[in-house]
Amino acid sequence: MRRRAHRTTRTALLLAAGATVCLTGCGSGQDGGDSASGSAAAPASASASTSASTSASASASDEPFAGLTGAEISERALKATTGARSLRMTGSVPDEESGGTLKIDIALDRRGDCAGTMSMDGQGEAELIKTGDTLYLKYDERFLRAQSKGEPQADTEALVSLLAGRWTSMSAGGADAKEMAGFCDLDQLLEDAGGSGDDTPAKVTRGRATTVDGTPALTLYETDGSERSTVYVATEGKPYLLRFESGSEREPGALTFTGYDEPVPAESPAGEVLDLDGPGGTSA
Repeated sequence: MRRRAHRTTRTALLLAAGATVCLTGCGSGQDGGDSASGSAAAPASASASTSASTSASASASDEPFAGLTGAEISERALKATTGARSLRMTGSVPDEESGGTLKIDIALDRRGDCAGTMSMDGQGEAELIKTGDTLYLKYDERFLRAQSKGEPQADTEALVSLLAGRWTSMSAGGADAKEMAGFCDLDQLLEDAGGSGDDTPAKVTRGRATTVDGTPALTLYETDGSERSTVYVATEGKPYLLRFESGSEREPGALTFTGYDEPVPAESPAGEVLDLDGPGGTSA
């Protein structure tokens, strides 16, 4: 079960890296025209209040990232996003082995600390905390049973009896925790994203102004062959990546990014914790 959980979180991490990689590719690509560009890029609220007497120069000044191409906007978004000290990822990614969907909600920072949850097709939930050199995990019964399909019944019942609803701990540097702990490594995530500039540049075009969970944003479209991914960039404050929607049939999914530079609530669980690295005892 633990090996499957590691694999699915790695899938999520790769899609998250792909979101920022899209910005890297956009920054090195060529900007093209788009039917959604120009005056259509103005927010709907702004266009509704614009009178016939409004000058063209005034309209241009209200346009998000006025005068910048899609490539130039993505360069700014890449710089802001990869410079973040922390962020929160929420969304869904595919699980190749099961064909299902992994849902995640996790906050992580540059220190390697993280806290969040994950679930597979609504079949239970796992909680994750990493603080310092220790990784904490707690699975509910539904999650354990779903991830143990195909295993002997006796093994599944023993696993559920031991772990369901109970916090466990292990060294984040241990073999069993390495992949899961890697999911909390914001430095590695952003380093992977920023290091893919050798790929063939994709075409990027500006889209409409919109909002993502109430935050003003500009839509960018990245076209790479037959695939068209969508990126939403904040238009107020720092131009952070707000949302990524994969256009890949092979790796579909969508992730929303919030909580930039906010503290990550990664604290050791209170009460009894089962120490999986110990000789079989528990630690408080």
